[in-house]
Amino acid sequence: MRNRSVVAFLVAAGATSTASAASVIALGKLVYDRTGDALDLGWLGLAEFAPAALLVLVTGSVADRHDRRRIVALAAASEAVAIGVLATLANDSDGGLGPIFTLVVALGICRAFMAPAARAIPSDIVDTADLPWLVARFSITWQIASIVGPVLGGFAYAVDPVAPFLLVAALLGLGSGAILFVDPSHTRRHHDELTPPSLHDAFEGLRFIRQRPVLLGAISLDLFAVLFGGAVALLPAIADERLGVGAVGLGWLRAAVGIGAGVATAVLSMRPLQRAIGRTLLRTVAVFGFFTIVLGLTTNYVVAFIALALLSGADAVSVYIRATLVPLATPPDRRGRVLAVENVFIGASNELGAFESGVAAKLVGTTGAVVSGGVATLAIAIVWWFAFPALRNLDGFPDPVAETVGGTG
Repeated sequence: MRNRSVVAFLVAAGATSTASAASVIALGKLVYDRTGDALDLGWLGLAEFAPAALLVLVTGSVADRHDRRRIVALAAASEAVAIGVLATLANDSDGGLGPIFTLVVALGICRAFMAPAARAIPSDIVDTADLPWLVARFSITWQIASIVGPVLGGFAYAVDPVAPFLLVAALLGLGSGAILFVDPSHTRRHHDELTPPSLHDAFEGLRFIRQRPVLLGAISLDLFAVLFGGAVALLPAIADERLGVGAVGLGWLRAAVGIGAGVATAVLSMRPLQRAIGRTLLRTVAVFGFFTIVLGLTTNYVVAFIALALLSGADAVSVYIRATLVPLATPPDRRGRVLAVENVFIGASNELGAFESGVAAKLVGTTGAVVSGGVATLAIAIVWWFAFPALRNLDGFPDPVAETVGGTG
């Protein structure tokens, strides 16, 4: 039963992650083709981020109080419906961006509920000692999706702008069905159902993170580093303005992100990190910043491809560390709320980072936005090295934190 749960979870994660990666390419290309304005790519990121931030006090409690697999299934199915409606808009070349952005907000709402529930499931279905093993394989699944998704999305868009959206809807349907094969006894939080929800309960994730410097340092590092280093959001503009390639070339550039991250994750699955966890996290963020600068300066497609692969490989290591660290440092009955807060931080670093990059590109150009973001990321890695000594000196992953009754501790 446990093996079945692991397989079902990985299939669902692979399908939904591939769908997400393909939709990023399709949406970015659709919006940029209609306006040719990099700022609109930033607004696209903001529309995706806003629901996670506004609903953070709700989504975490929902994930802690209800069957997490059903939350994921319902969210993925709802997202498929929204993507299906987007497919009907893709053929209307004269249409405005209003309906598209409205549906992107709907996608953001679905993902806001899905993320904390899905990210809590690995620590529900395996023993604590096996969590790094499953996180590594989950990361590999996600990285494969981030390679396959953009390539499929780019090729499908080149054939017909409607095609990638239909593909994404089908993948989301697959993910929605697969997650239901996870054993339900692993994903239901019975003890929290005994107590009524409250505002104090909703804020528990924020309080828990704030009181633990290692968690606060690790999560906020991702927030600020990728917030300023969000060059990937500008790839449609980089591909068009600086590299002179179309949808297929853009798809391969986006796939370079998955290739670099996939190689790094494969290495981690064979040789998991065991020592110098904190220093490795900070150093990989610095590497991420350096190659972001390289990406911003180059006009050579091959160099850009390599830079994207290397910066994403560094990012994959930091993602692996956080994905293992946060559940181990959080009691099971609070994981949904803590991971909901972390999801906002991740969303801020990705989607809000996309908005920041779009605004910067509008003000100082694409090159200036990418290079300045890389410099800021390097500076953040240095500041966090001294500001969070508990994180810097973290040698190995912590022992798991015991569950607390009621989740209000």
